Amino acid sequence: MKLLQTLLFICFALITYSQDKYSTYFTNESMRVDFIFAGNAKTEKLYLEQIKKEPFWGGTKTNLIDWFDYGEYKFEVINPESGTVIFSRGFCTLFEEWQTTTEAQQVDRSYYQTITFPYPKNHVILKIYSRKWEGDFITVFETTINPKDYFINPETKTIPYKKLVDNGGPANNVDLVFLAEGYTSAEMEKFENDVKKIVNYLFSQEPYKSNSNKFNIWIVNSASEESGTDVPGKGVYRKTIVNSSFYTFDSERYLTTPDIESVRDIAGVVPYDEICIIVNTDIYGGGGVYNHFAVFSADHFLSDKVFIHEFGHSFAGLGDEYYDSSTSYLDFYNTTIEPWSPNLTTLINFDKKWKSMIDAKTAIPTPRAAENKDIVGVFEGGGYVSKGVYSPMMDCRMKSNEAKGFCPVCSKAIVDMIRFKTE
Repeated sequence: MKLLQTLLFICFALITYSQDKYSTYFTNESMRVDFIFAGNAKTEKLYLEQIKKEPFWGGTKTNLIDWFDYGEYKFEVINPESGTVIFSRGFCTLFEEWQTTTEAQQVDRSYYQTITFPYPKNHVILKIYSRKWEGDFITVFETTINPKDYFINPETKTIPYKKLVDNGGPANNVDLVFLAEGYTSAEMEKFENDVKKIVNYLFSQEPYKSNSNKFNIWIVNSASEESGTDVPGKGVYRKTIVNSSFYTFDSERYLTTPDIESVRDIAGVVPYDEICIIVNTDIYGGGGVYNHFAVFSADHFLSDKVFIHEFGHSFAGLGDEYYDSSTSYLDFYNTTIEPWSPNLTTLINFDKKWKSMIDAKTAIPTPRAAENKDIVGVFEGGGYVSKGVYSPMMDCRMKSNEAKGFCPVCSKAIVDMIRFKTE
């Protein structure tokens, strides 16, 4: 009993200390910093576009420093007086995905990107780092920000919104915001029903089912002029609120939007951790980018499965486990280092992955044989290639729509992220 009381006291003290640290450095609002990423397959350059002040901070107030080390990029917010990192997060971008395509070897392009963090009370240094092919981070941008600078834009959108699921304040819950894309003002009832259907499915699947009480669900009625989305390969273009499109990187089913400025402007009317964009179409497809967004079609019969797959990317940093489907990427993973995604390995440093979850009798690597279909192992194939990259099970939601659900390794990664954002 005394041990339990001691542990509870320590936990309470740590939480109180973290909250005090938050209130020392930050307000309850958000700072949004917008960039242009530009370059080609071998070069990158960041250009500051604008800084905005948003009315809510929807994230945790205790876990301010990112301990996952996920993402192709990361940023740090630093107290200039002490040199202490007071906030950090990893993230990915469409730009770095595009850099692995054939087109990036021939032309230069630019992509819009945003990051958010709690609004600082005093001057801070912002550093952005890029993960190089060899796995190390290098500094690619640094600036000092004065939060009282009158050029920081405080304008916000006026868009109707609703809280569909309320489990409490944003600091202790994962706040998901769903944006309407390709829904006209006359289709907002359909939008809300589509979100309810997806959310019901999400909370019917583990590990979200067991953690459903740690989520808030918001919807923003962001109406478009026209229904649907762009399908360039078929000559279809629609006037929509966040300019989504299939054929990203000329991949027919890859549904994304480069208009992250509009996405953030719309999402910012509520407190949020994660952005989900539901597109009013029955065409199969979607996309998910870590700490960026998850986007998916509303009306395909596999939309629910596509959603939780893409949300696995954007929320938990999970990698694709399939290896027998065409993509636009060239050499997406460096097989001489350990990938950062928690569900993929090259066996270079497997001890830091799911080795402890494997039975001592299981062979490493593990043959893709019928007798191994229900066990956690190390199965060659994943990350878009059949050789050199390994995944935890023969099938998983991060591999196919036929899987029963998430494998134990992916489930653990999801739970770890839920706890990070809520505890």
